[in-house]
Amino acid sequence: MSRRALITGITGQDGSYLAEHLLAQGYQVWGLIRGQANPRRSRIARLMSEVSFVDGDLIDQRSLVSAIELVQPDEVYNLGAISFVPMSWQQPELVTEVNGMGVLRMLEAIRMVSGLSASRTASKDGLIRFYQASSSEMFGKVAETPQSEDTIFHPRSPYGVAKAYGHYITKNYRESFGMYGVSGILFNHESPRRGAEFVTRKITLAVAAIKLGLQDKLALGNLDAVRDWGFAGDYVRAMHLMLQQDDPGDYVIGTGEMHSVRDAVRIAFAAADLDWEEHVVVDPALVRPAEVETLCADSRRARAALDWEPSVDFTELMTMMVHSDIEQAARERDYGDVLLAAAW
Repeated sequence: MSRRALITGITGQDGSYLAEHLLAQGYQVWGLIRGQANPRRSRIARLMSEVSFVDGDLIDQRSLVSAIELVQPDEVYNLGAISFVPMSWQQPELVTEVNGMGVLRMLEAIRMVSGLSASRTASKDGLIRFYQASSSEMFGKVAETPQSEDTIFHPRSPYGVAKAYGHYITKNYRESFGMYGVSGILFNHESPRRGAEFVTRKITLAVAAIKLGLQDKLALGNLDAVRDWGFAGDYVRAMHLMLQQDDPGDYVIGTGEMHSVRDAVRIAFAAADLDWEEHVVVDPALVRPAEVETLCADSRRARAALDWEPSVDFTELMTMMVHSDIEQAARERDYGDVLLAAAW
């Protein structure tokens, strides 16, 4: 019988790649969808015939219990979150409710459906396995470089603080109830499906528009901020591998290579045969209130225990995104021209 997986955040970048990966592994895949969401107009539109959906919301405990009871999943992947860090400064309470308390609500739903209590803990076999999407933003003002599973957290945004709560509550339920719960401390991971508000996609979308003559300038904040960027498709493989281990544990996932926003700009513009210095301007208003300057993953534990390696390097990643966005922008431009001609 096929294993069942329930994915929150299935319409996001990671959720769409994970759904594809699990379907290829023979899983029955379910996605948790809020009532007004329309997956037919999302990143998983082409998977509609292969994925099932259940209503639920990370801020509604009862809906999560109902979803777990209906789906009866073997594995739950909690990818649902407000993932744009700057938004956490604008709506810190909402981000905390979803990214922090939402994890607690899902863990409680699993515990309640599984019948676990302080006096009845889980056996390792046969119960729901839970993956929590933790974040390198928890390291914040880093205590050491690179960062490993043992590096202390010092988050520098409401987003990072909420993610740290989700991380620790997952560990707490693992230790208190014997639940199979793991956290993947994932460093930045990008793709052509990345949201337009994230800096890498903001860059590649602008490059595509400039290449096609649709705009001339790109405004960015801190060009010297450094990140460890990888390909989202590689990182969802790590998520799945974490839930296949005999014993639950937390893992740092990243490439171990640091690149600046300036590097991302240079590579992206070069992929379109453009000179970035002719088009990029720095806007101080786009700099975060408390910047995270340097993030770099020490993923040796994951590479050894999970037999995981990234397959796409940073130059390949940015080039892939630029070419995808140029193709998409050209289609949209040409489609618009067709509509205009038809109107005339």
